[in-house]
Amino acid sequence: MRNIKLTISYDGTDYCGWQCQKNGISIQETIQKAVKKLTGRKTTVIASGRTDAGVHAVAQIANFRTASKIPIDNLRMALNTALPDDIVVICAEDANLNFNSQKSAKSKLYRYTIYNRDFMDPLLRRVAAKCYFSLDTTLMKKGAKHLVGRHDFTSFQTKDGEEKSAIRIIKCIKVKREGDIIIVDIEANGFLYNMVRNIVGTLIEVGRGKFKPEYVSDIMEARDKRKCGPTAPAKGLALIKVRY
Repeated sequence: MRNIKLTISYDGTDYCGWQCQKNGISIQETIQKAVKKLTGRKTTVIASGRTDAGVHAVAQIANFRTASKIPIDNLRMALNTALPDDIVVICAEDANLNFNSQKSAKSKLYRYTIYNRDFMDPLLRRVAAKCYFSLDTTLMKKGAKHLVGRHDFTSFQTKDGEEKSAIRIIKCIKVKREGDIIIVDIEANGFLYNMVRNIVGTLIEVGRGKFKPEYVSDIMEARDKRKCGPTAPAKGLALIKVRY
């Protein structure tokens, strides 16, 4: 038996998220069908974590077990032949049988991309969210500092009925502007449902002057989702890296 580790890049625009669902086509389902086509066996492909509908990945990590003896390089190329153009396996390797892409993960880095103009660049429309308010990234950086460390992030969680604890450790938040593009990078040991998008929505409110930077700390202490900013659109979010 082999344990195959995959590094996958995908445009999540046309999918209902990573996890298999009844109401649409998922990334997981699409990859599992490709694996079955190659190996002849139905296989569960486990990812480092679920990405929601419309969310993208630069380097999602996944793994599956198989008895197939297809050489690893051939396996990667064959999978890409079987997959649609918006999902690509950029690396495939044989991993230790104990490796689990989800349970073995130490931290994840997500990036949110904002296009800060009153119109959307057509080349970025699938991977960035438009914000027509003029945003002050200096204020956003000050607000973000309140989130770094070990905290209860209940205020930034959209309840999904699965999470038992809202305690997470944010290792780093970086906010930077590149022309009309604002990038928010967040690395943590784990994320709650919609946590990144709720944080970004809150930082946007800080950047436009609606919230003071120190109010971010008050939001967190309130442990009340109603206190945070709006949930930022899914299309601006991408999983960049998983650390093991």
